[in-house]
Amino acid sequence: MNLGPGLLLLSLLVWVDGGDPQCLSAIPGLPGIPGMPGRDGRDGLKGIKGEKGLSESHSTGALKGEKGIKGSSGPPGKTGRKGPPGSPGNLGPQGPKGELGIAGNHKRQYQSAFTVKRSTMQHPDKNTPIIFNDVITNDHGHYNTNTGKFVCQIPGLYYFVYHTSQSGNLCLTLRVDDEIKASFCDHKSNSEQVSSGGVLVQLKLNQEVWLATNDYNNMIGIDTNDSVFSGFLIFPD
Repeated sequence: MNLGPGLLLLSLLVWVDGGDPQCLSAIPGLPGIPGMPGRDGRDGLKGIKGEKGLSESHSTGALKGEKGIKGSSGPPGKTGRKGPPGSPGNLGPQGPKGELGIAGNHKRQYQSAFTVKRSTMQHPDKNTPIIFNDVITNDHGHYNTNTGKFVCQIPGLYYFVYHTSQSGNLCLTLRVDDEIKASFCDHKSNSEQVSSGGVLVQLKLNQEVWLATNDYNNMIGIDTNDSVFSGFLIFPD
């Protein structure tokens, strides 16, 4: 039988004093050896469900403030990139009928004609446009009485013709932009005589047509002896 140090000391004292407990003085024993750790206890019972807590706004004490005053507009931002073109929209409804326009003459825009005469006894200068200074007909003003040239304003096929009175030999050329299209010569056989000629030419816009003489330039223009130059559009392009 194993006895602890405290019990062993007590027994010795009893034995020395003759076994009389009355004569025994109490002496505190030495602390015992710590025991082994005990096991974990069992889980306790489930507690009662607590009351519902306050919302976050109430728990923090935050209150919603009043709406502030609208601030001023900021500066414009940078222009963005151009987006892709959109698809065509639907056809809109037909508009109301317009008022009746003024009647026109569609034929008028395709008219070009002139007849001019030379009223002078002075012979024309050679190799230069002959000036026919007296207008008989000059539709749309396409013949220029200052330059002696017809200027094409309606491209197409034209016919040009001349009838001249002369007091001597006369040679004429019909030219288009300095290009000779036809030449005519008549040598004097009477004191006064008349000659004529014509040519059909295709003209482009702004091409110029005129008559010219060479050294034989005895053209005159007096009463009863006129020298005339005519031209007119036959077929527009």
